Amino acid sequence: MKILTIAEQKENSLSNISFEPIGAARSLGGEISTALLAGEAGDIAQRLSAKGVKVFAFINPELRYFQDEAYARILKGLIDREKPDVVIGSATFYGKGLLARLAALCGGGMASDCVGLSMEGDAVTARRPAYGGNVFFTIQNNSSGPFFVGLRPKAMPEATDESGGEIVEESVDPSLLTVKAKVTGRNTQAGSKVSLTEADIIVSGGRGIRGPENFKLIEELADSLGAAVGASRAIVDAGWVEYMYQVGQTGKTVNPKLYIAVGISGAIQHLVGMRSSKTIVAINRDKDAPIFNIATYGIVGDLFDVIPVLTKKIKEVMQ
Repeated sequence: MKILTIAEQKENSLSNISFEPIGAARSLGGEISTALLAGEAGDIAQRLSAKGVKVFAFINPELRYFQDEAYARILKGLIDREKPDVVIGSATFYGKGLLARLAALCGGGMASDCVGLSMEGDAVTARRPAYGGNVFFTIQNNSSGPFFVGLRPKAMPEATDESGGEIVEESVDPSLLTVKAKVTGRNTQAGSKVSLTEADIIVSGGRGIRGPENFKLIEELADSLGAAVGASRAIVDAGWVEYMYQVGQTGKTVNPKLYIAVGISGAIQHLVGMRSSKTIVAINRDKDAPIFNIATYGIVGDLFDVIPVLTKKIKEVMQ
C-alpha cells in the first residue's frame, strides 16, 4: 500500500500538525511519502524527511500563501504519477477545502474530521464522530480512486524521527499557478499567540465571567500555561470577544490535551466542539452545570476566587 500525506505550512513556517498524518500513515503500514508545497525551502523539507519519509518538495515563491486551486492542480499531478492508495491530510480550514477538491479531481472517496484510522482486512477504515461525539461511524472507500482522509488536529500522535528519509525536489509548472483568485498577502488578527485548532492546552471563558472586562482573567490563565484562548458562543454573540475565539458547533472544533472551561455551563452546542479533549477541567459555581457531566476534574466555586489563585500558583510552578 502506498500512502501520501500532505504537509501544511503558513508563510513558510511548518505546522506541527503535519507530523500527525505521517504518524497515522505509519500505523497502517506501507510506503509513506509526504507532499510539501512552500514558497521557500528553509529547513521545512528536512524536518519532514527526519520522520523517515520521502518528501516531494514543490518550492516556488507563488506557493508561499495557500491557494487551494493551484495546490490541488500540483498535487493531482503528483497523485496521478505516484498513484497512492490513501492520501492523508489535516482537517483544518485549509485541509478540508484542499482534500475535497482533490477527491473531486481524482475521483476518490473522502472522509473528513476523522479521529482514527485502522486496517480491516485489506481495507483502510476511517473513524469519524457524529451527533456531537455521541456516535462514531466508520468509513471505507468504495471508489476507484484514492481514499482521501482529513484528520482532526490532535486526534493522532505525531510521527517520531526515523532514519531513511529523503527529499525529492520537484519542478512546478508555471501554468498550474494561474488561478482565478490569487492570495497576495495575509493579515493576522490580533489575539491569542497559539492557534486554537493546534493548541495542546486551551482555556475558554463563558458567560460566567459576567462582562467583557473580565475576559482578561481567561487570557492571564492561558498565558501562564502557554495556552490558546477560547470562548463560548454566548459571549461571542454578546459582543464580549471576537468570533475567532469561539469553540463549538458554529465555531471551531478542538481536541487539545487539556481543556479548561471557565464559567461555561456546558450547552450541547459548546460540547460538540470540545468534548473529545483528552482532559477537561470545569470551573463553575453551579454544581449542577452540564459541563460537569463530561469533565475529568471539576471545581465548584466562584471563578473570581479560583482563577487568580490558580494563575498565581501556575506562574510560581513555571518559574
